Amino acid sequence: MAEYKVEVTTGEWLLSETSDYIYVTLIGTDGQSNRTHLDNYGLDFQTGQTSSYTVTSTSSLGRPLLVKLEKEQFLYLPENEWFCSKIVVTTPEGDVILFPCYRWISRGEVVELRGGQATKVFEDELPLLVKHRKQEVELHKQLFKWAEYAKGVPYINSITDTFSLPSEVQYSFSKLVDFIYTKSVALAELNLKGLASSTEHWKTLDDMKEVFWYKRTPIAEYVYDHWKDDEFFGSQYLNGTNPNVIQCCSKLPPNVPVTDEMVQPFLESGSSLARETKEGNIFICDYKKLEGLPTRVVNGEPLPLTPGFCLFYKNPEDKLLPIAIQLGQVPSEHCPIFLPSDSEHDWLLAKLYMRCADFNDYQITHHLLNTHLLAEVFAMATFRNFPVIHPIYKMLTPHFRYTLQINVLARKRLISPDGPLTNGLIDGNGLKELLKRSLSDLTYSSLCLPEDITARGMQFIPHYYYRDDGLKLWKIINSFVKGMVEYYYPSDSEVSRDSELQDWIKEIFMYGFLGNSKSGIPESFHTVGELVKFITMIIFLVSAQHNAVNMGQFDYSSWIANNPLFLNNPPPTTKGRSGMHSILKTLPNVGTSVNNMASVWLLSKKFDDFVPLGTYPDEYFDEASPKKMKKQLQTELSFLSEFINTRNSKLKLPYIYLNPTNIENSITI
Repeated sequence: MAEYKVEVTTGEWLLSETSDYIYVTLIGTDGQSNRTHLDNYGLDFQTGQTSSYTVTSTSSLGRPLLVKLEKEQFLYLPENEWFCSKIVVTTPEGDVILFPCYRWISRGEVVELRGGQATKVFEDELPLLVKHRKQEVELHKQLFKWAEYAKGVPYINSITDTFSLPSEVQYSFSKLVDFIYTKSVALAELNLKGLASSTEHWKTLDDMKEVFWYKRTPIAEYVYDHWKDDEFFGSQYLNGTNPNVIQCCSKLPPNVPVTDEMVQPFLESGSSLARETKEGNIFICDYKKLEGLPTRVVNGEPLPLTPGFCLFYKNPEDKLLPIAIQLGQVPSEHCPIFLPSDSEHDWLLAKLYMRCADFNDYQITHHLLNTHLLAEVFAMATFRNFPVIHPIYKMLTPHFRYTLQINVLARKRLISPDGPLTNGLIDGNGLKELLKRSLSDLTYSSLCLPEDITARGMQFIPHYYYRDDGLKLWKIINSFVKGMVEYYYPSDSEVSRDSELQDWIKEIFMYGFLGNSKSGIPESFHTVGELVKFITMIIFLVSAQHNAVNMGQFDYSSWIANNPLFLNNPPPTTKGRSGMHSILKTLPNVGTSVNNMASVWLLSKKFDDFVPLGTYPDEYFDEASPKKMKKQLQTELSFLSEFINTRNSKLKLPYIYLNPTNIENSITI
């Protein structure tokens, strides 16, 4: 008689427990145990509980390979799904084997868990495991199916209802309760509900301030105090919500007719535009890709869209200041170049149109496309092509927690026909067209931070904390990934031989980047180094990069004059006619402002089940070396966090969005 100790852990989420009967069967190389009812004295399978049971067999099962779980109704009680975290089996010989589960199990469902060390497809030789592996991948491809969102845009998950998603990728009940994805809850908490339907224009900035003051953060207060200042305006392009657009200007584009006479008063005494450009002190943000996009029609007229550009100068005090703004791509007498020497309100209005253009490009390109939609592609390809036992699945699945659910919610709530984003400046057709243009321009290099910084010529500009913290994070993540990948792929030949890995990257190339070889996205992997770089990019994108563009939304956008969702009036074609009254009429009305404030508050919120970068509460790895590497990762992230906290304590405007303690492991909001 052989006895096996079986430890069963129920999840810590609310409603993880069950009162149903749970049965287990152990399957090994030399046979399988009897179907055993798991039943101890007292209550079994309670939230967060680990219970130990004994499973017997007439003879040794050999090496345990699979654990079969079954759930059946207890008495006449209604269905309550059970969240099983993991099962640990100890053999009579003393071997301890982990069987990760981390999924909800329903009545009548039969779940077979694979345990032991991570293996690649060519390492499985036992017919039982080969069959199980193949069946698991086939099942995943039935559960996770691709669907076209729009022509020229990354493919998405075909499921449109969050409750139809496979249970293992859904929000926990507590997360769902905490989230309550409605604007009305946010409006109520911000004490703004009575203003949500107002179509009145703001009468004074003091009126806006009174509403803004209901809910504020230290950074949001700084934004309110400094939103008119040129120094703060420039700093946002380095450390605000959209730090990936600005680039060093080595040569003025032909449609930028800025002359020395225009900008010399704002340059160092005796200098020139040509000299400052040559020395790398001139920078540009160009929104050409917004040109011609359809905008929302209000009162029979399309809202104005300004696909302009802004020139910046890094002065001898290392301040980045705007020195010229053109609110269109074609210079003409009706599209003047605005300068800091213009009237206060002309210059302020020109900056407002730049901020509006930046906000829309940021939300659709750098937030929606470059993080959410690409993360969905990576998650879908991972779930479809890898069995749970694959090392890349084990590495990446914690970084896709809740991602499919939040994207389904976003398509239903945020970018649906009546969502806040498509009720802003760019309409639904314009949103899809901008996604198409942005994907067409997207390159692998632009997704890899070190290469992107170099390509934009942003290596040396001071006070660029997004770059400084981001490069440190990239290096830490890359070191972790390198160790993990090299542990499982000791040679390039093993990368080439892994057919599941090759299928994975092929799907990403085809469904994420639509087979565009010009993007530089690999179509296959040939070396360990190629795989290390790609996985580093994925983990950085779904954790650090998403946090950089998401977490600061309330800080920088709750004061709507700083990041206007849209502007009501066409940009000025003649200087000298602007005043505060015209600026207030140009800004979104009261209702739009408070609804936007509620949206960005909700989207910036840290929820109760937040999992920081580098924290892996779910145990997928059974080997000592990966566990050691995870601890080293956490140590290095902790050191970086201390460094950032020390630096920020000396700054008037701290940069907090790439502090590891603030970065979530996956895109969950």
